[in-house]
Amino acid sequence: MIDKVFDNIVKYSMFDKGDKVIAAVSGGPDSICLLHCLYKLREKLGITIYAAHLNHCLRGREADMDEEYVKGFCNKLNIEFRSRKVDVNKLSKDKNISCESAGRKARYDFFYELKKELNAQKIAIAHNANDQAETILMRIMRGTGLDGLVGIRPVRDKIFVRPLINITRSQIENYCILNDLNPRIDKTNLETIYSRNKIRLELIPYIQKNFNEDIIKTLNRLSDTIKVDNDYLDLTSKEKFKKYCDINEEKVIISKGAFVEHKAIVTRIIRLAIYNLCGNLYNLDKSHIYQILSIQSTSTGKTLNLPGNIKIINNYGDIYIYKVRNDTDKKVNREYKLSMGVNELKEENLIVELNLVKNEDIENLNSSELIKYFNYDKIRGEIVLRHKKNGDRFIPLGMNGSKKLKDFFIDEKVIKDQREKIPIICFNNEISWIVGYRISEVFKVTENTKNILQIKIKGREQKNVSNEG
Repeated sequence: MIDKVFDNIVKYSMFDKGDKVIAAVSGGPDSICLLHCLYKLREKLGITIYAAHLNHCLRGREADMDEEYVKGFCNKLNIEFRSRKVDVNKLSKDKNISCESAGRKARYDFFYELKKELNAQKIAIAHNANDQAETILMRIMRGTGLDGLVGIRPVRDKIFVRPLINITRSQIENYCILNDLNPRIDKTNLETIYSRNKIRLELIPYIQKNFNEDIIKTLNRLSDTIKVDNDYLDLTSKEKFKKYCDINEEKVIISKGAFVEHKAIVTRIIRLAIYNLCGNLYNLDKSHIYQILSIQSTSTGKTLNLPGNIKIINNYGDIYIYKVRNDTDKKVNREYKLSMGVNELKEENLIVELNLVKNEDIENLNSSELIKYFNYDKIRGEIVLRHKKNGDRFIPLGMNGSKKLKDFFIDEKVIKDQREKIPIICFNNEISWIVGYRISEVFKVTENTKNILQIKIKGREQKNVSNEG
């Protein structure tokens, strides 16, 4: 069997020479088999192995004995051992999540911390062919799509690797017996109180007896077949995502052109957009994707709120996806008095620089959307940066009469939720510059202007004040 494990590692390029590998070890047959195989192959692979054990504190003394067993096993093999105790029941109540989710969170938090501490490259997990079959059956019963039918991937995020993924549980148990490993047995795995246990202990044996005795291999083969087609769709979707999507720290914009693509591609583009913005797809299901498709086909201005503080807006056929953050979306009417030189506005993530310049030093009055020039001779009183107020009006450059700021934003196709966030520069309580859009006719530089004020705006979120119209 160890040759098969090695072949898996090579086939899926799980390790590079010199990798530090953290093996997740519970003490059961799967993880002990994994650790022992990696130990046997360590020199051939050129890797260094560490063992990580999380005590969930769910089974009292039994859990403590699991930890002691893994520690002793590692000592015999001279493998560095790390462990942690987490009261998963308490974590479940504190976070208001299921015990299963709390256990998963505790494990992965532990793994990531160890990865950083040890400067490790990979985390090896003992998922096997039976786990794969169980996962696929669970997802079928929940109504999964192609991606769900792929099941557990051999390599995820180029970090998590599963060398036992196509090896059956019976093969693993035989390996443990032949090598006298004596793994621990978690008795809760024999109880049918969890859905996965019911599938393992009742459904799969029933299928094996009445329909297909080779159902484990059949489901794994299904996974491999679907993976080929799904990978092609994913690759195509990523190419289309780059073509149609604009992303920054605050939002993703999906161009309306994306929505003429095949629905199989469009839905994946939407998922990629949300994943790139939020880092996960938690609580996002097929119905939410189709709701986004629905508002895209309606009139501009339609909005949709999704789980995870995600906000969707139809802006003239383009779909804007935001991760709502309290500190940005509940903006108060702050005003900032500006002085000559550099003004750092931390709450706005902006730096505003004011300088007096000479006419001959200016090559182009419109060289940048974020650098503008004004007739300083007309400026009286304070120079202020603020945000939109009800009733605001100004005279856009090139016009004679004033215009409501609301109408100006509509003409420029600025979506409602962004209007409150655009900085506005005022002289004498009069709007002189809608940053990123237009300056005022009143304060423009002419050939008769003697003193010129240059205002330069920059900052970490510079894109948020650039022209999106």
